[in-house]
Amino acid sequence: MNSIPKKASNFFGLAGVVCNPLSSMHQQWQQWRGIRVRVRNGNLEQALVFMQRKMQSSGMERLIKRQQTRHVKNSEKRVLARKSLERRIRSQELARKLQAILVKKVRGL
Repeated sequence: MNSIPKKASNFFGLAGVVCNPLSSMHQQWQQWRGIRVRVRNGNLEQALVFMQRKMQSSGMERLIKRQQTRHVKNSEKRVLARKSLERRIRSQELARKLQAILVKKVRGL
């Protein structure tokens, strides 16, 4: 069953994409085709709002932001590094607290 999607992906130029289940195949086709929005009754504002929602739900907005390359100043790098360090430390502390609670619960304390 996987041979048909693989052949189709090779035919349409998606050689690096592996198509396992049908749902992921649908997402890959949607990403390949892009997002299409109908403008009804000449209402462009409504179509733009709908397109924005579709882009957010499909994750395309994140992909576009990730691909945008711009120069990051050293000060920005330091701020981002500090924020990520703080986030990591907070998550580690939370994991330690949860583990301590679970140990107490298991031991019946």
